[in-house]
Amino acid sequence: MAERETWGTRIGFILAAVGSAVGLGNIWQFPFKTSTEGGAAFVFVYLVAALLIGLPAILGEFVVGRRANINAVEAFDRLKHPAWTVVGALGLLTGLWILSYYSVVGGWVTRYIVGSATGAYFAAPAEYFGRVSMGWEAIAFHGGFMAVTAGIVAFGIEDGIEKATKLMVPSIIVMLVGLAVYAFTLDGAGAAYEFYLSPDFGFIADNLGTIVPYAVSQAFFSLSLGMGAMITYASYLGDDDSLFADGSLIVVLNTAVGLLAGLVVIPLLFVQFGTVPDAAAGGGAGALFVSVAQAFADLGMAGRALGVVFFGVVLVAALSSAISLLEVVTSYVVDNYGYSRPATAFGFGGALFALGTLSAWNTAWLGWFDSLAYGVLLPLSVLLGVIFVGWVYGPEAVDEIQKGTSNGGSFATAWLWSVRTYVLAGVFVTLYLGVTDIYSAPPIPFL
Repeated sequence: MAERETWGTRIGFILAAVGSAVGLGNIWQFPFKTSTEGGAAFVFVYLVAALLIGLPAILGEFVVGRRANINAVEAFDRLKHPAWTVVGALGLLTGLWILSYYSVVGGWVTRYIVGSATGAYFAAPAEYFGRVSMGWEAIAFHGGFMAVTAGIVAFGIEDGIEKATKLMVPSIIVMLVGLAVYAFTLDGAGAAYEFYLSPDFGFIADNLGTIVPYAVSQAFFSLSLGMGAMITYASYLGDDDSLFADGSLIVVLNTAVGLLAGLVVIPLLFVQFGTVPDAAAGGGAGALFVSVAQAFADLGMAGRALGVVFFGVVLVAALSSAISLLEVVTSYVVDNYGYSRPATAFGFGGALFALGTLSAWNTAWLGWFDSLAYGVLLPLSVLLGVIFVGWVYGPEAVDEIQKGTSNGGSFATAWLWSVRTYVLAGVFVTLYLGVTDIYSAPPIPFL
C-alpha cells in the first residue's frame, strides 16, 4: 500500500479546514437563518455557540484524527475502541448525505453566475429560480459541480486539495470584503446594520426554543462538524502542530466569513426592499437566491457585475466545502482497500450524483434532505463524538491535545471539562429539539 499523504505546510491544513468550513453554510444558510430567526439575535446566539460549543467540538475531532492518523471510519478501531467505529461511519454517511444535495445548490450557483452575466433573471427572479432549480437543467448543473469536486479530490491532498484551497479561501475573503465595502456605501444600509448587529435580548429570551437549535446546528454545519471531514483532515497532521492554535484560527476565520457574508447580503436586501423580504421570511431552499437576485436586478447593469462576483464567491466557497466531504469517503477507501484515488473519487462522485437527482428534480426533496441533516444527523454524529472524546477517551485526548503546545496542561483540563459537561448538554438539547421538529414536520415528499 502506498505511503499515506500529509499536508505540505501548516497553512495548507488551516486553509483546507477553513475551506471545508467556509461554504454554503456561511454564504447561503447563515444569512438566510439570520433573516428568518431575528437578525442580530440569531447572530449573537450563533457566535456564542461557535465559541463555546463549536471550538471544543472541533478540537475533539482533531484529537481523534491526529491520534489515529487514519480516516474517520477506521480511526476509532486504531484507537482500540472498535465499538465506536459507528461514530466515524455515521459521520461519513452524514457527509455523503449532505453532499448529495449540496452539489445541487452548487449547480444553482453556477447557473446564477451565467444568469447574472446575461441578465437572464432580471425580469422575473422568482420565475427564473423555479425554472433552473428543478428538472433536467438542474440535474445537468448538479452533475457538472460534482464532476469538478471529484476532479480536485482525485489529485490528492497536497497536489489537489491543498493547492485548490490555498487559492480558494483567500479569494473568498478578498471578494467578500470588496462586496461588503460596496454594500456599506449604499443609501439606506443603516437599517440593515441595526437589524444585523443590534441584538434584541428580549427576543432571544422569548424564542430560545427555536433560535438555539438553529444556531448550534448552524455552527456544526458551518464548521463541518459531525461529517468526518475534520477527523480526516487532522489525520494528515504532524505532532508538532498545536491543535488549539489551529482550531481557534479555523473557528475565527470561518465565523468572520459568515459575518462578512451577512454584511453583504443583509444590506442588499434592506436597501432594495426596506426590510427582509417576504420571500426570505417565507423560507424555502431558494428564498435567498430569489431575494438577492431581485436586489441585483434592481441595480441594472451594475447588478450584472455584482451578481457575477457574488455568485462567484459562493461557488468557490461551495467547492471548498464539497471537496472536504468527498475526501472523507475517498480517504477511507484508499486507506483500507488500496483502490486508486481517482477511481474512488469519481466512483463516489457518480453515486452521489445519482442520489442528488432527487433533490435536483424537486426542491421539496432537497428541503427534506436538509432538514434531516440539520435536525438529526449532524447533532447525533457530534453528540456521539463528544461522548467518546469526553467520557471514553478522556486521558488520552488530554495527552494528544497538549502536543505542539507549551504549558498546555491547564487548558487541556478545562477543555476536557467543557466537552464532558456543557458541550455535551448543548448538543443533546439541540438533537432533542431537532428530532421533535422533524417528528412534527410533513412526511417524506412525493416525487
